[in-house]
Amino acid sequence: MAFAEHEVLIRRDAMAVYLYLLDAANLPLWRDSVRSVKLVQGAAASKGAVYRKMVAGRSGLSIPAELEITQARPGAEIQFTVVSGPAHRTGGYYLSTEAAGTRVRFALEARPEGPLGFVDKLGFLSRLGFLNRMLQRSVSSDVAQLERLKDALELQPAI
Repeated sequence: MAFAEHEVLIRRDAMAVYLYLLDAANLPLWRDSVRSVKLVQGAAASKGAVYRKMVAGRSGLSIPAELEITQARPGAEIQFTVVSGPAHRTGGYYLSTEAAGTRVRFALEARPEGPLGFVDKLGFLSRLGFLNRMLQRSVSSDVAQLERLKDALELQPAI
């Protein structure tokens, strides 16, 4: 199991940040491992929407992963879970309004899927520290990309 969080202050109002984050089609614009995103189920940018994203794999090939929006509180919170892919991830974006803009916290938790997930359920993965470190490094890198979100939103003209 791996967990990481990161936060930034974005000079935009909370609803503008919320709407940008809620639209998963924006992920390739600020997440370097996400190559493309397509809605596969439900209404776009709403609770219950399922998106298929193609993410960069270690070999350079794209790997499909599907994420579902599990919670959406306008201007305040978006939670999601990855329902298929190389690791089971759950996370969320938590927004709070400040005088200078919107503070966004991105929290992410991951555990391996497939054979590694099975090993983890048996309690052996903790003995394989390098796999845990690799997963932790990946999760930490993902949340740190929130800095790229800040750049993407602040460089856009305000609406």
